[in-house]
Amino acid sequence: MVYACEILTELRRWPHTAETFRTAKPIRGADVHEDANGDGRPVAAQVSASGADQEFLALERELTMLLRRARANQGEMAREVHPDLEPAAYGLLVLLEEHGRQRATDLAGYIGVGKATMSRQLRALEQLGLVGREPDPADGRAWLVKLTDEGRGRVTRVREARRARYVRQLAHWDRREVAELARLIHQLNRVMEK
Repeated sequence: MVYACEILTELRRWPHTAETFRTAKPIRGADVHEDANGDGRPVAAQVSASGADQEFLALERELTMLLRRARANQGEMAREVHPDLEPAAYGLLVLLEEHGRQRATDLAGYIGVGKATMSRQLRALEQLGLVGREPDPADGRAWLVKLTDEGRGRVTRVREARRARYVRQLAHWDRREVAELARLIHQLNRVMEK
């Protein structure tokens, strides 16, 4: 699971990409083709020898790099919450912070893991004192998972520190550009869910 804030973190490592988003013009050496006529009119998509559009090849390459870096950052954020926290569990904590109490089966479906994996992750989070369980008032047989006060405090501190870094790193961006990037990433995430 990739969050817009994690993607913004990655942009700090890509100064040429940030400038490309800011100006909507490719930077010399970027993997985006410029129009041949130089007057802004659209040109036909360039197709590689394999038949793939260059724009989609560039998108694949940049997303691959971004996801690799986001996974590394997720591990760093997990360690900031608790030194023994698995990187994959960080997303669970963020989800619980944003959406409140959830059933384990719903968490598993949202994250895209099986019940056994989710049970193992939740046990580990409980042992660290970051989550707890309580009976589901709508179904006495089910349990809801929630952040403990300790878990909420730790996750909130890490996320606030990250957001402060994004603000510093993207201070030269117009807020509308940040909002547009977040909107486009959200749109991409929605398409990828289908």
